[in-house]
Amino acid sequence: MTPGDPVEERSGGEAVADGVTALGRWAAGVDFAALPDAVWRRAALVATDDLAAVVAARDEPELRPLHDQLLRRAAPPEATVFRGGRPRTDRYSAAVANGAAAGWCELDEGYREVPCHGGLCVLPALWAEAEAEGRTVREMLRALAIGYEVVTRFARGFRFPDQRLHPHAALPAIGAAAGVAAIRRLPTETFLDAIAGASTMVAPGPFDHAVKGALVRNVWAGVGAWIGLRSVDWAGLGIGGAASSPYDVFVGGLGAEARPGELAGALGRSWGIADGFHKIYACCQYAHAAVESSEELLARRPDIEAARDIERIFVETHRRGLALENRRPATGLAAKFSLPHIVASVSHLRHTGAEAFSAATLSDPAIAALRERVALEPYEPERPWPEDRPARVTWLLRTGERLEAECRSARGGPDRPFAPSEILDKLRAIAAPAYPHMAEVCRTLVDLDGALLETPWTEAVAQMTAAAPPSPPPMTADPAAHVTAAEPGPG
Repeated sequence: MTPGDPVEERSGGEAVADGVTALGRWAAGVDFAALPDAVWRRAALVATDDLAAVVAARDEPELRPLHDQLLRRAAPPEATVFRGGRPRTDRYSAAVANGAAAGWCELDEGYREVPCHGGLCVLPALWAEAEAEGRTVREMLRALAIGYEVVTRFARGFRFPDQRLHPHAALPAIGAAAGVAAIRRLPTETFLDAIAGASTMVAPGPFDHAVKGALVRNVWAGVGAWIGLRSVDWAGLGIGGAASSPYDVFVGGLGAEARPGELAGALGRSWGIADGFHKIYACCQYAHAAVESSEELLARRPDIEAARDIERIFVETHRRGLALENRRPATGLAAKFSLPHIVASVSHLRHTGAEAFSAATLSDPAIAALRERVALEPYEPERPWPEDRPARVTWLLRTGERLEAECRSARGGPDRPFAPSEILDKLRAIAAPAYPHMAEVCRTLVDLDGALLETPWTEAVAQMTAAAPPSPPPMTADPAAHVTAAEPGPG
């Protein structure tokens, strides 16, 4: 039987439909007791990290007017947009707003085995639903773990070997539908209708739009969050997809390779959320090993001034890293997906803070000149997971000296994880100016504090977004005068 034979295709479609059905049945029936302690802790850390990613984008010049537009119209105040303060709108608009923000600065967490940002796919819609319906923090974390499992199994079950589609376009509708269906505790058939229906409305967003810097890429996740929410609403009305829908869309329509065994194998025994990664560099994770290698060179030679001393920079990288080849990025997004720019900027600025990957670096003539001297080459031989995204960076100095550093797996993945305290420090540094209490509330979240877990998510959000208490007035010699000064008068 040859590839493309109708019988073979039908057989593959049936296997996928069986896998989708088994996955949906499992997801609809998972109870609190089925989640291992490690899964609870990872879910809390993912939620914390993605809050940091959303808040980090609050002043991005293109995102802020998008938020203004979403908040401008009258809508029931159901859910919070995390942009400073506590602006609230309907759950659908909040999901779009936070979904667009979550990946804007390239600081959200992701799934390490295949391209998929599980938290970004699930959380914007789930946060909005949990707040609108008064669900507890525990219910939110349970639904996050389930939604994460569903969407990462879709990512493993439908592969695009040529990196054709961006995961932010192809997957958030499914993750959002699964998370919202889980927190609503939908019956099995309705749950299946929701995720199958969502799979028919995924966006065919090209991966290279990130490399080109087309900012529409940043709203794909927000649109997916809206679709996921609506897919659950519509499934409740009897409007859903079929078990065959994912195969028809991903394989028949988009040209993916189906791996049916990934959809339902070892359900409840292995958890996708355990294989996530976190980021401290505000750029594409495919470049992180090169950033770490550059950091090592900078630490080794503090005397080097890149623009003056470096003749060439050679970056040997994995096949996905080789796709980040835009040598003249025009937007902040393109800067975060340009390996020549990332390496040149870090080498010139001598730091890896968020500013090194921002749009402001695009106008720096020294960085622009240096990135023209960056050469990308394949890292050989290819290495197995989790060392499948390595990099070797070599500086050729004008003196003829060569300096080399190598990183086989960037920090943040399951093989080299960040400590929870590092993720909390990241959140604190990002959120403190806008939300001085967010890091402390999230610390109790990461600790799985029992009282917080039983708190409605709405109340937890209110605690995180509360304004800082006013500073006490200076003491005076007369205590009575101090009391008078501290208390506001009538009106």
